[in-house]
Amino acid sequence: MARIRHEGVLVVGAGLAGLTAALAAAPARVMVLTDAPLNQGCSSAWAQGGVAAALGEDDAPALHAADTVEAGAGLVDADVARLLADEGPEAVRRLAALGAPFDRTADGGFAQSLEAAHGRARVARVKGDQAGRAIMDAVTIAVLAARHIEVRTGTKLTGLLQDAEGRIHGVVARIGGRPVEITARAVILATGGIGGLYAVTTTPAELQGDGLGLAALAGAAIADPEFVQFHPTAIDIGRDPAPLATEALRGEGASLINGDGERFMARYHPAAEMAPRDIVARAIHAEREAGRGAFLDARTAVGAHFPEEFPAVYAACMGGGIDPRVQPIPVAPACHYHMGGIATDTEGRTSLPGLFAAGECASTGVHGANRLASNSLLEAAVFGARAGRAAALEAPEPRPLTAITAPELPAAALQTLRQAMSRDAGVIRDAAGLARLLAEIDALEAAHGRAAPLVAARLVAACALARRESRGGHYRQDFTELQSPTRTVTTLGQIERPSLRFAAE
Repeated sequence: MARIRHEGVLVVGAGLAGLTAALAAAPARVMVLTDAPLNQGCSSAWAQGGVAAALGEDDAPALHAADTVEAGAGLVDADVARLLADEGPEAVRRLAALGAPFDRTADGGFAQSLEAAHGRARVARVKGDQAGRAIMDAVTIAVLAARHIEVRTGTKLTGLLQDAEGRIHGVVARIGGRPVEITARAVILATGGIGGLYAVTTTPAELQGDGLGLAALAGAAIADPEFVQFHPTAIDIGRDPAPLATEALRGEGASLINGDGERFMARYHPAAEMAPRDIVARAIHAEREAGRGAFLDARTAVGAHFPEEFPAVYAACMGGGIDPRVQPIPVAPACHYHMGGIATDTEGRTSLPGLFAAGECASTGVHGANRLASNSLLEAAVFGARAGRAAALEAPEPRPLTAITAPELPAAALQTLRQAMSRDAGVIRDAAGLARLLAEIDALEAAHGRAAPLVAARLVAACALARRESRGGHYRQDFTELQSPTRTVTTLGQIERPSLRFAAE
């Protein structure tokens, strides 16, 4: 196998976390590896709401941290939440300095939206629903101009290079159809989430948990993989991935109604439309299961202003034959964000020396069981920068290396997995469904090998089966009560022990 020796840091993934890490690693040399062209195949560019940060005069980082802890249903690491909130305002200002065109008030401050479970309007936005794309455009230009960064597109991660003591020294990638080993001083995985493992998702289909699965195969500790956030208001027009109706619409006063025209959210939570996402998602799921349907009604709240205030939502609706100015938008819950991931500290270090992780594939403990709205781009910016700075300081000794690789999962098998994950590890779960899902994963693995998406799916399913309670994004209809708040930190070897396979009864 061909080998490339890179005297610096490897960043795998080109979303906001990966590119922020690459910029922050200066003056160390950085090679960014991404399969898709820049600004494609990453959730960051699709983010609509914006970046949450305490930028207003009526706000403070302590209030932002408290809302983050409250939304996380008892599992947020309060110290990490304080760090995120404290560093949030400066992270937004750095993005603005790079050229991100945040909406401004008349006096030059940041215009901010209210989103669910926030006690203040603190979401810095761009043209209503254009934040992700605009931020990524600015950061991409900065990366392409940076002399210390080399970007290699068309590069697919297929493995990690590990020494006998467990340290990661590089990756195996497929470039132009050929496997290549790339060694480096440190590796930062910024490979995104697991939306592509679900049949209904708002994220790019390419995000199939490859980084998570490969890290687990190498022995990395994994935290809270059972906690998957389902966005309540994916636009239900039969597209894959499903376009998103941003939560900012509800912040502007849009309401949720069923097919009878009834506003139903007050029956499920006192905060109605502004309840935490997991509660709204289950309420919409329940209305749909009851045959009443669910719709987001923005006719009065936004109406004729849709094209200029929420252009992405407007375009998606019109493309699906819905005019949101005069019609309610049909909505359904969809896999949107993975709170769990590769366990890291606040510098992005994983349990494996030389391996860092940032963004959605990582788990710092800041999201707990339910991510607070618009904390995702903030987490990518804050912890991506921290991981980049820390990784730049690594200087390992050369060692003999072993390639930890995984086979590719055929397209038909992936579709089988996606259907099974949505059916059995979705908004509502139970032991029988999760046991069925694990059996399906066993069969797919027997047929196709330990592909990284199967490993990632196994982590979600096994830990969801082991967590016999309902908390945040994890809802068990057979265990609806809360138990003691304990994070899951495990390894692939631990979840594969027969003792952890709970019986379906």
